[in-house]
Amino acid sequence: MSLSSLFSEKSFGALPGWGEDDHRAAFAAFRRSAFHVLTKPYRSGSLGVGFEAFAGAYQEARAVSLPNRAEARAFFERHFVPAHVAAEHGGAGLVTGFYEPEVEASPVRTDRFTVPLLSRPADLIDVQDANRPDGMDPYLAFARETGDGLAEYFDRGAIERGALAGKGLEIAWLADKVDAFFIHVQGAARLKMTDGRLCRVTYAAKSGQRFTGPGKILSELGEIPLAKVTMQSIRAWFRAHPDRVDEILWQNRSYIFFREAAVDDAALGPIAAAKVPLTPGRSVAVDRLLHTFGTPFYIDAPTLAAFGDGPFRRLMIAQDTGSAITGPARGDLFAGSGDAAGEIAGVVRNAADFYALIPRQLVSGVVL
Repeated sequence: MSLSSLFSEKSFGALPGWGEDDHRAAFAAFRRSAFHVLTKPYRSGSLGVGFEAFAGAYQEARAVSLPNRAEARAFFERHFVPAHVAAEHGGAGLVTGFYEPEVEASPVRTDRFTVPLLSRPADLIDVQDANRPDGMDPYLAFARETGDGLAEYFDRGAIERGALAGKGLEIAWLADKVDAFFIHVQGAARLKMTDGRLCRVTYAAKSGQRFTGPGKILSELGEIPLAKVTMQSIRAWFRAHPDRVDEILWQNRSYIFFREAAVDDAALGPIAAAKVPLTPGRSVAVDRLLHTFGTPFYIDAPTLAAFGDGPFRRLMIAQDTGSAITGPARGDLFAGSGDAAGEIAGVVRNAADFYALIPRQLVSGVVL
């Protein structure tokens, strides 16, 4: 597999702000992936950055626990070569933000807590080419097992109207339908349970239909100008129009199912698609069909100031993905957990230049 022409080799000196970044947190995130791959390798993306080429970097990362700032920078410069990633349309790339909501929840339904988060149903089946019925939408990766074979699964509207009621799937109950929806969007949440526990839910599966964001719907309806669509503006609109919440949310047919997970380290986020805990401000979701998990990306978003400390110029590690994250120069930045992280993530939609750090031997032929 050869490297894609979307990559153009650069020097580290050509990366804006590279010398000012503190690479230690990115190294710690990279090191978590280095230990995970001992159990299960990552799948190589189609742009030619093969997983096998990371072996030397992973081996060294596992052997060094706490490098200082200079050592962390030297590690990445020793093992990788930066390459600018061209966007498909020829312009700049795009970054958005995501976070782990933290909400109050009840282990049982009450008069206040009436909105459930559901676990994966027993009749939800993974669909691949081998078992896909003739005529089923090739997008669908999940289906419902019936006596007559596989069929499209219940969508959001059907489920919220009771299609899965009585099956004992409820993990926890929330007080607000909009809070539940944004947990679906983020794919995980910390739950402050009314019995005093702090627990976490994270993505387990989905109904399979395409995601349709409420911001897009509200913009097309003329309710919110597209340039002003943020999580905050969407929430404000729902507060002002509680009678129209179902009308808008049910147009997003995709529904997410969850599983319970422990909060082992409160400083880290949930275990995501790359099977390691996300690192606030250092983990990025990418298009996993194109890119290989574990790839470091230096992201230069000069108009992004929500993370603080001036323009966003930071080394990130590819450790998650999402259905809305498509294209070579597209990333979703993990902002952390809780309301403060949500305030950051909710306003991020900025142009950005992406520089993939490619294992050196893939670029220069030097085997490390």
